[in-house]
Order: sequence, then structure tokens, then C-alpha cells
Amino acid sequence: MNLLRRMFEAAVDAARPSACVPPALPDPPKGRTVVIGAGKAAAAMARAVEDHWSGPLSGLVVTRYGHCVPTRRIEVVEAAHPVPDAAGEQAAMRILALLRGLGPDDLVLALISGGGSALLAAPAPGITLADKQSLTAALLRSGASIAEMNCVRKHLSAVKGGRLAAAAAPARLVTLAISDVPGDDPSVIASGPTVADPTTLAEARAILAKYRLTPSESIVRHLGDSGAETPKPGDTAFAGSDYRLIAAPRQSLEAAALVAVRAGYLPLMLGDAIEGEAREMAKVMAGIAKSIRSQQQPVPAPAVILSGGEATVTIKGAGQGGPNAEFALALALAFKGDAGINAIVCDTDGIDGSMDNAGALVTPDTLARAMALGLDPSAYLSDNDSYGFFNALGDLVKIWPTLTNVNDFRAIVVE
Repeated sequence: MNLLRRMFEAAVDAARPSACVPPALPDPPKGRTVVIGAGKAAAAMARAVEDHWSGPLSGLVVTRYGHCVPTRRIEVVEAAHPVPDAAGEQAAMRILALLRGLGPDDLVLALISGGGSALLAAPAPGITLADKQSLTAALLRSGASIAEMNCVRKHLSAVKGGRLAAAAAPARLVTLAISDVPGDDPSVIASGPTVADPTTLAEARAILAKYRLTPSESIVRHLGDSGAETPKPGDTAFAGSDYRLIAAPRQSLEAAALVAVRAGYLPLMLGDAIEGEAREMAKVMAGIAKSIRSQQQPVPAPAVILSGGEATVTIKGAGQGGPNAEFALALALAFKGDAGINAIVCDTDGIDGSMDNAGALVTPDTLARAMALGLDPSAYLSDNDSYGFFNALGDLVKIWPTLTNVNDFRAIVVE
């Protein structure tokens, strides 16, 4: 159990803004430096910029409620996540206002991290915040992937999908990004406010049709307007843009793997871009763990299976819990009390969905302890109540918030 927590802590530490922001900072410009940003790590990133910037500095970043840290020159605004609110809308409009009138001698430093899609919430003309809130909630329930959600959100925004870059021109634009998406695609991280958008209005419409979602008439009208397309690769808005990925899920998995090696375990890296329904992914990874334990394949025990990515949940029950705890519950059911397998499944931002836990722990006696308390694990899973299940056992992992975000972290120890 101690090894599990040490691996998770190493993964989070590898992505902390205090470590990854300073080496990536650009040289100060001749003119002004304006800092903007959005995401769960935005405030901590702003603080790291302030601590290592010698020249004049001003700006505004927006982060999730409860994620603020003290800053001196960069204003921090808190807003709602994952469903946007008026505070996020107002912050986005203020950020757009800060970019007006900048020239080629000025620098815009954009601090982008996971969660920025919801936090940077200025709707496109003709669309209301209520329209976006309703559709965002429906997308979250649908089981849509983060890339699919962001494709839709980019096409309903006044700032996402490269529109912030267009607003910053002709100033020099440098983006420092912490990735929370499989594959680290810049156009997907926080819905790519400072990079070209390769997705289209037609793709956004197809995603809504795929999940049988019916948005407001204003959204339908907007998605059908060819003039509402986002800036594409090659657009002159990106001529003065420099994008720097400063932390990514793979780096965090490698940090955890080093902890495992030092403890005498062989790491099996499954990758940092694994996506899918949480309970289905759990079945697959449980099978790999069982194969290691019984057949010493694909690697011999003792081993640690490490993976990252984005688990999703199609909500059908009335319970509470995020994708990581649901993955953990499905994993426990698949293990069936195997004496040699333990696991930790957490979101590196410290928040599993919208709950106060990062995820949960799975031990060989998880099911036995549940039965002793009169808990039916299968019933909890059917009701999407993974939070209630692990809360009753005392096996929730609570470290909220970490002030960074490199997506889900999964470690399965096989003795």
C-alpha cells in the first residue's frame, strides 16, 4: 500500500508547475508581458511565472473553485468545473479584453492546463451560457470522450479552438501547456484556445448525433453556420505562436516507474493514452494482472502495471463517483480477492469527476470487507455508486486538489 501511494505521489510531483514552468519560460519582450490562462493548474502556473520573471508582468488566469494560490501581479479568478458558470464566462471576456491593442513587441504568455474548456466559458455569439451548461451536462453523462467533448465545445466558443490566438495577434504568443489528454494533442488540451483547430462543424454535429443529444435551437443554428468555423492550420493568426508542452502523462508514468524499479518491481508500461469505458478497461487490465501472476506473462512478477489516459462512465444509475473509482470497483470485482494484487486508481488533479476524492485503493480483501459490511459490490457498480462503496470501506484516496493535471493514473502491483 505504501508503494502504491509513493508511485502516485511521484507521478503528481513530476507535473507540478513549480518544477515544470520555470525551465520553459521565454525571454522577456521589448514591450509588455500579459499573462493569461485557464485550467486546474492555472493559478499554480501563474505563481511559478511570478517567482521566476524579472520584468514587468500583468494578467489574469481562471482556475477551478478551491484551486487558487496567492499571487502578486497576476489576478486569479475561480470558476466552476466541469459545467461552466457565469464567473468563467466573465473571466473569459476579461481575458479577451486584455488582449486588445497589443503589438508585435508585446508578449502574451498563455498558461493552459486540463479543465480549461469548462473554465474558459465565453459562448459564441447567439449562444447563451445556459445553452452551453445544458449541453455540457448532457455530454458528461453520455460517455463521450474528452476529444469528442472538446470538439463540440470549441465550436460553441468565442475563445476556444484557436480564437484566443487570433485575439492576441500581432503580439508574440507563447503557450505553456500541461497535458491531461491522451496523445497530448495541443488542439484538445483545454479545447486548444491558442492553436489551430483541425476539427470541423460537421464533426461536432456528428458527435451530438452519435450520442443522441438534442441541443438548443441556437446551438443547432450555430453549428449549421459555415461562417462559424474555427481557425485552421495555416491561418495567419498562428504566425507568431510558440507552443511548449511542459508536462505530460508519460513523464508522470516514468516517474512512477522509477519508484517501482527502486522498490524491486518490474514496471509494465501500457501507455498514457488508454481510453474507454471504465469498467471495460478494468476487465482488460485485471486479465493482464492475472496472467502475470499465474503465467509470468507478459512480464514476470513482482511487477507493476502502469497506465494513464482517460476513463469514461456512461451514467445509468443514481449513485456518486467518478471514472477512477468506478474503474477501481470493477477491478476489485474482476480480481475476486486474489491475494497477490493491489491497485491505486486516481486522477492526478486530485478530483475524480466532481467528487472530493482522487480515486480509490483496491486490496486483496476489498470484496471480503465489503461483504462483512453487508455491501453488494455488483449492485454498487450497477448504480454507478463507486464513491459510496469505497467510502464505506475507508479506501477513498483524498488529496484534493493537487494544482496540476496530467489525467488518470493507474498502478496495479502484482506480487
